[in-house]
Amino acid sequence: MNILVCIKRVPATGARIVVTEDEQALDTRHLGFTISPHEECAVEEAVRLLEAHGGSATVLTLGPAVAAEQLRDSMAVGIDQAILLETDGQEWDPISTAMAIVDTVRQQAEAGQNFDLLLFGNESADSGGYQVGLRVAHELGLPCVVGIKSLTVAGNTAVAKREIGDGHEVYEVALPAVFTIKEGINLPRYPSLPGKLKAKKKPIAQFNPQPQGGGLTRLRLKTPREQESSVQILGEGPAAAQEIVNLLKELKVI
Repeated sequence: MNILVCIKRVPATGARIVVTEDEQALDTRHLGFTISPHEECAVEEAVRLLEAHGGSATVLTLGPAVAAEQLRDSMAVGIDQAILLETDGQEWDPISTAMAIVDTVRQQAEAGQNFDLLLFGNESADSGGYQVGLRVAHELGLPCVVGIKSLTVAGNTAVAKREIGDGHEVYEVALPAVFTIKEGINLPRYPSLPGKLKAKKKPIAQFNPQPQGGGLTRLRLKTPREQESSVQILGEGPAAAQEIVNLLKELKVI
């Protein structure tokens, strides 16, 4: 089995988000970077499939040279190889991103490396476009199941499940195929120290694709207005007891 996992380097958005003055990008001077949560699960799913069936897995990202850090994080948990589609750091639209991945998949096929499974995160944590996996599948003429929460492989067939309401939809597709993974399908493992040391020694194949025109154009970024909140002090010590009882009665808790 040969698996390709596509990931994206995104800001670790636990802190307050600030937009640059030109409203074209996030101010990342005080932010760290990580892999999108859905894509972390895609990496974990690839590793589990390798452990069950054997084979090889490749992780791919499109981004600046420093995105090699996220590739090595993926290799530290069990991915074998990595491909960096290096850019100048500017955000690419979904069409250009998908076509760069398609071109790389075709180049790898010409070199004798055909992928049975192409795994994507359901959507990235920053732009949340939901498009890249679908566009890659359409361009390559492959079956695609999105938003999956379960994936099993037997021979040349994969069975994928996704949640709907109170149940699941079940899809049985022939390989090769594309799947977009949703967070919750598994619990991603943390890289071990030996895994990190091994990942540092693994080579990363590097290509320099060019963006294609005709895609989406960003006009500006705008942060939502912060919700105002207020705090009311009911009192101090025993004197506050009656006020707390009154509040609980108002909330119909008692």
